[in-house]
Amino acid sequence: MADMELNQSTSTSPTAKSNLLTADDLAKQPNDGARYELVKGVLQKMPPAGFEHGICAAEIGSRLNVHVKTHKLGYVCGAETGFKIAQNPDTVRAPDAAFVSQASIEQQGIVRGYWEGAPDLAVEVISPGDTYAEVAEKVEEWLTAGCRMVWVINPRRETVEVYRSNKDFTVLRGTDILNGADVVEGFKCQVQDIFT
Repeated sequence: MADMELNQSTSTSPTAKSNLLTADDLAKQPNDGARYELVKGVLQKMPPAGFEHGICAAEIGSRLNVHVKTHKLGYVCGAETGFKIAQNPDTVRAPDAAFVSQASIEQQGIVRGYWEGAPDLAVEVISPGDTYAEVAEKVEEWLTAGCRMVWVINPRRETVEVYRSNKDFTVLRGTDILNGADVVEGFKCQVQDIFT
């Protein structure tokens, strides 16, 4: 993703619009053990994450959670947490981990349904089946929705791509320090620690 240019371009015909689902429809999906996201009104079934993916997501999520709780910065959410990041048509995405700041919580409170808007930090772990275009689309959606930072973790390359905008990103690896900057203040860890 280091060389990608993020673009978002889709159009929906009037006929297709009548078949689009809403965030409320997504919430009413039967519990069949699958995970779903809603992208521009279209339901997308997400296969269960692989073992390596799950380890990386848990590792970064647990490290973030300890730091955030210790310093009372807000909340860290797990992989099945839905964020409604667009309306008409609705898009509800679920990152592999997310951070919502205390300031954001004070504005919206602790909600039972999907969080309205983007988290302050979204973390995406690349799965073997993810395409370059799919990951780029997710990053663009998070940033457009107001996410202040996106981390893309690539277990195969053992890298983390840090996005502040689609033109402001850094690729970190090995002993490079992943830090929360002004989004998750004080958070730091070596990139290699996420993969061990």
